[in-house]
Amino acid sequence: MHFMFSLFGLMVVLFHFFASICCNHFTLLLFLSNQVVHLCKRKWIEESTYPRFTMIGQSFGSIYLSWEALCKLTPLFYFDTSGYAFTYPLARIFGCQVICYTHYPTISMNMLARVSLQSSMYNNNALIARSRLLSQCKVIYYTVFSWMYGFVGSCANLAMVNSSWTQSHIEKLWKIPECTRRVYPPCDTSGLQVLPLEKPRESPKIISVAQFRPEKAHIIQLEAFSVAIRQLDSRLPRPKLQFVGGCRNKEDEKRLQHLKDKAVELNVEMDVEFYKNVTYKDLVKLLGGALAGIHSMIDEHFGISVVEYMAAGAIPIANNSAGPKMDIVLDEDGQQTGFLAGSVEEYAEAIVTLLKMSETQRLEMAAAARKRSSRFSEQRFYNDFKEAIRPILSQSSYSC
Repeated sequence: MHFMFSLFGLMVVLFHFFASICCNHFTLLLFLSNQVVHLCKRKWIEESTYPRFTMIGQSFGSIYLSWEALCKLTPLFYFDTSGYAFTYPLARIFGCQVICYTHYPTISMNMLARVSLQSSMYNNNALIARSRLLSQCKVIYYTVFSWMYGFVGSCANLAMVNSSWTQSHIEKLWKIPECTRRVYPPCDTSGLQVLPLEKPRESPKIISVAQFRPEKAHIIQLEAFSVAIRQLDSRLPRPKLQFVGGCRNKEDEKRLQHLKDKAVELNVEMDVEFYKNVTYKDLVKLLGGALAGIHSMIDEHFGISVVEYMAAGAIPIANNSAGPKMDIVLDEDGQQTGFLAGSVEEYAEAIVTLLKMSETQRLEMAAAARKRSSRFSEQRFYNDFKEAIRPILSQSSYSC
């Protein structure tokens, strides 16, 4: 598609912007290009191009796309924020300094462990999980791929990562801890911080903000909500669960409809509301009225929606893994900031506990959560980004 912007060419433009705010040596900007390169090989990184062996297909496809980009324009700095680590050796061959901001490792040790244990998940087909032979074959595939991923990733001059969880996996796989820096993503929560911490208690709202994708595990939230309602004292106000998210395609639409059907099956359809593709203004309004925010994705690399819950005064009930566990839902000044859960029963218990809390206890927790959310501000991102990238900008020959 000739009219589409290249992800790699766009990185050069973004780098021009970041350099302008990071670098004190303004003459360096003369070496940076602000051109946008149009590429024709975009289809080689599309998931739909590889129905099977998607990871390896997209990875090698990205090399082809990168070759086209680098032949058309070879920058001094090659800045990747899309996770195409297999392009780094090629960029080094072209003489570029390679910088990346990795949101999520293409493969992780957790993925390998789940395949070994034959656990069925969104990224491990049930047919493969049921077969020992197929699982062993997939383990070999993942093992070989993880070695290749480790090799190409080690070609980065600077690897910025968005969370402690991502950092631990990248350091194990790429083995360049001295070149790895944790830079939390910018969360613009200024508009949410001003929302009142007091929430209506007559009809408490629990909000869930996430695209209707399989890894977001909305069914667990619905089942936990159903269990919690059955466990609630009849004298307590009956809560409502609000699903807020976007649909990218027909598959997401089907998942949304399945969620609605499941609410009917669990006999909670009158207590559940669905909001599809809402505007940001409407999202802020919904967050402002929410007593709590629920999140159930396993191994969420960071969890910006959890930070948004906390900033809005909605106490988070998040999955007990990765970003929420390691970086976000931690005590603030000795005060609990939310709940972590891993099963339907644990989520239900957290919901019931929250609804039974006194207003004073809830306000103290909400205030601590809001204070913690400020640790992930845009300003902190700018400061950490500048600190990480300054050595490479000031010394073009920098390498680890």
